[in-house]
Amino acid sequence: MSEDEVSRPRRFRRERRENVPGGRAGRHVVKVTPEEESELLRRAQEARITVARLMVESALSDSGETATGRRDLAAELFSAFRLLSAISININQMAKATNATGDIPAELNGALVSVRRLADRIQGTLDEMSAP
Repeated sequence: MSEDEVSRPRRFRRERRENVPGGRAGRHVVKVTPEEESELLRRAQEARITVARLMVESALSDSGETATGRRDLAAELFSAFRLLSAISININQMAKATNATGDIPAELNGALVSVRRLADRIQGTLDEMSAP
């Protein structure tokens, strides 16, 4: 994700799945090649979850997307929304100053560049969500 994303402290994210009443009785053993093991470990580490959780979420999802992945994409969109709110306040202040004085603030160009970057970030996140 992006640099300015607020990462969740470890105490607020879970690698393991929630406990369920009565526990989980089913157990499956899956043998994989070294290459598959490497890829599973990479994907689980990237998602900050265990390999077992990654496999269960991926297998039980209709789209092959994990709940953790959806949650991360939602967090990215909320982060972009907060940034958009902050940028819009700055642009509104510049518009007020321009209307009052008739002078265009020097910071306007930088603010518009920020809007373009944010729009690209949102588009990238939406593309990730719609990717097969």
